[in-house]
Amino acid sequence: MSRKTKILLVDDDVDILDFISYNLHKNGYIVQEAVNGLDAIEKTKSFLPDLILMDVMMPKMDGLEACRKIKEISGLSDIPIIFLTARSEEASELSGFEAGADDYIKKPIKPRILLSRIKAILGRSTNKNEAPQKIISGDLTIDKETYLVHYQNQELSLPKKEFELLFLLASKPGKVFTRERILEEVWGTDVFVVDRTIDVHIRKIREKLNDKLISTIKGVGYKFEK
Repeated sequence: MSRKTKILLVDDDVDILDFISYNLHKNGYIVQEAVNGLDAIEKTKSFLPDLILMDVMMPKMDGLEACRKIKEISGLSDIPIIFLTARSEEASELSGFEAGADDYIKKPIKPRILLSRIKAILGRSTNKNEAPQKIISGDLTIDKETYLVHYQNQELSLPKKEFELLFLLASKPGKVFTRERILEEVWGTDVFVVDRTIDVHIRKIREKLNDKLISTIKGVGYKFEK
């Protein structure tokens, strides 16, 4: 018998917890609940969920900070995180993706859409785990099994989306990846991402690595230099 998927649901609104938890249980998921960011971190360590659904605005510690801290913990950084929020500003979405989120769903939550997003995110995670890979280019090593980057004798731990974006570009040095291809490969077709999101992630990668490793092809996309 296959193991049931475990989901950690994080929200300070009891009604939302009850509503989403009911729909998740009805569809065969094992659910544990947390009421703020601090609680989410501790329960992530003990529950080891396959996916986290997390509100952004919460007391004690908000979802953005909790997401960043979870992504910094060895063994937990590859857990997909979907933010649930009533906020719709572009800056808020960018903050969510910069923190390491995999998706961003606006409230009020529609169960069918939520379940569809969950399946899509879990499906991408499963496919990636089936084919661990390592890329070595000069003094840069990108290890998909450990989600670690080694560059010039230094070990770097990049947020998940930065790592996947770097891995994608480095997988085919010299090839120009269009913005559309990057969005499809890294974020998927089921996730709405604003135009500036890719630029923000590229800028952060460049800050950590040699700026000359990734070139901008104006009006097209990016490429990893050979």
